[in-house]
Amino acid sequence: MIRFGPAGTADSFSAMGYRQTAQVPAYLERFGLTAFEYQCGRGVRISTEKAAQLGRLCRERDIALSVHAPYYISMSSLEEAKREGSIRYILETARAAQDMGARRIVVHTGSCAKLSREEALALAKDTMTKALRAMDEAGYSQVHICPETMGKVNQLGTLEEVVELCTLDERLIPCIDFGHLNARTFGGYRTKEDFARIFDLLENRLGRERARCFHAHFSKIEYTPGGGEKRHLTFADTVYGPDFDPVAQLLVERDCCPTIICESAGTQTEDAAAMKAITAALGGQVEPSREKEETR
Repeated sequence: MIRFGPAGTADSFSAMGYRQTAQVPAYLERFGLTAFEYQCGRGVRISTEKAAQLGRLCRERDIALSVHAPYYISMSSLEEAKREGSIRYILETARAAQDMGARRIVVHTGSCAKLSREEALALAKDTMTKALRAMDEAGYSQVHICPETMGKVNQLGTLEEVVELCTLDERLIPCIDFGHLNARTFGGYRTKEDFARIFDLLENRLGRERARCFHAHFSKIEYTPGGGEKRHLTFADTVYGPDFDPVAQLLVERDCCPTIICESAGTQTEDAAAMKAITAALGGQVEPSREKEETR
């Protein structure tokens, strides 16, 4: 099935009277959502006990968890200490993921800074290889790293760069941020054919299975000429995009089953539910099959 959910909690979480992380699963269930991305962008601070509690409550409601690693990870830094620190942050995120039973962590790869894109990618590949080795040694080999496509032009994280990183190991699953890709190409994703090129590249380079079950972020994002991403918007935006409809069509036509996390600005839960409704109307599998429910 295709899973939809928010990145963190939307404004409606507190507006509806919820206060604690342990209440997130019940909140998501009210919207019919089956995924949640726990945010560690500013550091991994969740305790083992709270992570385990969140994981248990999510499993009871068939909600799949993922964890976003700290934003300040820089796998392509010229400074060796920063690259080593990035591996440590990845391990901390993987620990939290394992505590809560999450199978995926989303990771930013860094920026190009004064390097060429080729040099930055080479450093990121080396850091990623070391991170995978460190995860194996720490007992986190079942956790998948999902390198994310990025929205600013000077960041490492084009579609091609993320796919190249994912060729290092089959455990690496691309996080396709459709809003980021649209922002860094200044509105380059408009038609179904535009989005189809993403799906084609994933399958051609990574194989059918990872092309079907990729991780994704989706939001409408304002961008600036020459720079790319400026700020996240809501689905009410009619200027910047991208639109979700062509993506939904491709998901159904190509029998994909990704986890799609909405990163709208304050309405991510409601917009995730809207994406689920759009996909369901096209015949997409967005609920557990009857056979699955009978075997629980």
